[in-house]
Amino acid sequence: MSTGTAAKAATGTMAGTALVTRAGRMGSLARAELTLLGRSKATLFAALFVPLMLPLSLRSTVDEMELKEAGLSVGAVLLPSSIGFSLIFAVYSSLVSVYAGRREELVLKRLRTGELRDGEILAGAALPAVGIGLAQCLVLTIATAVLLDVGAPQAPHLALLGLLLGLAMWPALAAVTASFSRSVEGAQVAALPLTMVSMIGSGTFVPLEVMPDRIASFCELLPLTPVITLIRGGWTGDLPAYDALGAVATAVAWTVIAVFAVRRWFRWEPRR
Repeated sequence: MSTGTAAKAATGTMAGTALVTRAGRMGSLARAELTLLGRSKATLFAALFVPLMLPLSLRSTVDEMELKEAGLSVGAVLLPSSIGFSLIFAVYSSLVSVYAGRREELVLKRLRTGELRDGEILAGAALPAVGIGLAQCLVLTIATAVLLDVGAPQAPHLALLGLLLGLAMWPALAAVTASFSRSVEGAQVAALPLTMVSMIGSGTFVPLEVMPDRIASFCELLPLTPVITLIRGGWTGDLPAYDALGAVATAVAWTVIAVFAVRRWFRWEPRR
């Protein structure tokens, strides 16, 4: 074996070892976080059951809307809304409490003294909530598609892209929100404004298609809106390429802003 080949092999081995080590560290942290999440009944209830109940309570409201004029059906509204609820409650709201709680308990500070890097700590702590959110999205998608006869998505790549962007964006937004909270209780209060605005203005309760144009234009800039837009467009198959690119750009912009804010303002020690 030549020197160059040996060097390449050694480099590949080292890179593979580093990847396994990084994945192992994050996996260990995720397992520990899942155990702690199971002990927090309030957080677990909000993460598991609230997203499942909201679509049912929304059904009667959606039935009364004039959706045919907007080219929508009840299923085309409820299915993306269900996924949006999972992202808000199972991922965002639960992670705001997780980040704030682990910071106040000095867990994050102790983790930083080990081998884990900052990004690995935040990502590892987010994995259980992201996993629960993903599982809920799949269950709600199948149930809604069957019960409301939505059928298969016409553009599955758009629906998948919207879901992945949401799963990347909302943990970062949760870390930003937790940065400005002094306690777990305060974190839940701090999460309410974005939660309420997203539920009301992002097309979950009321589709943008039936809103006045000026209000709809503003609501398009909310962080949950591009996720709902891409998922709904993926099912209906009538989302123009320009609108799809705009939705992707909005979601990426929110994610970049959130990551920058976390790096700039996230607090690793208790706020006094």
